[in-house]
Amino acid sequence: MKIIDISQPLFEASIYPGDTPPKFTRVKTISKDTYNLTDISMCVHNGTHIDAPFHFLKNGVGVDKLPLDVFYGECVVQKWSGNIPQNCERLLIKGEHIITAEDANLLVKSGVRLVGVESQSVGDPNSQAEVHRILLNCGIVLLEGLVLKDVEFGEYTLSAFPLNLGKCDGSPVRAVLIK
Repeated sequence: MKIIDISQPLFEASIYPGDTPPKFTRVKTISKDTYNLTDISMCVHNGTHIDAPFHFLKNGVGVDKLPLDVFYGECVVQKWSGNIPQNCERLLIKGEHIITAEDANLLVKSGVRLVGVESQSVGDPNSQAEVHRILLNCGIVLLEGLVLKDVEFGEYTLSAFPLNLGKCDGSPVRAVLIK
């Protein structure tokens, strides 16, 4: 078995313009307090993260209501070609492809439950809201900020569970592929 980390290191991660960058503060140290304790501050969409429907849908569910089985199972890593493998529930798109509204509608028709991309956000900057709404409104979870450059195309098992952050609109994840 081989486990491949496809997550960005959080404090070195790409930040979507306007998002609060992650930072940590060491509030206790072994030398002074006999133990280390760290506080963090960040946007839930920093680094490798998922988008819950509440991110773009007024009445969309938060992270806590997403079905956990979508975050673990068989997935396919491929370049975007418009062809989605039969019975593919989890699709990770390798490369710089920007998902268009037309692509989003193809994904909805395909039955995919999770779509992962390397960029910090799916969709063209001019139509991100539309692409997010199409996918999230149909129950497709978005996994953004992946690191797939050294991953070969093919089939894997994905594990990318979000933190249980209640009705938050997103959550950081530690995403791995298992071969």
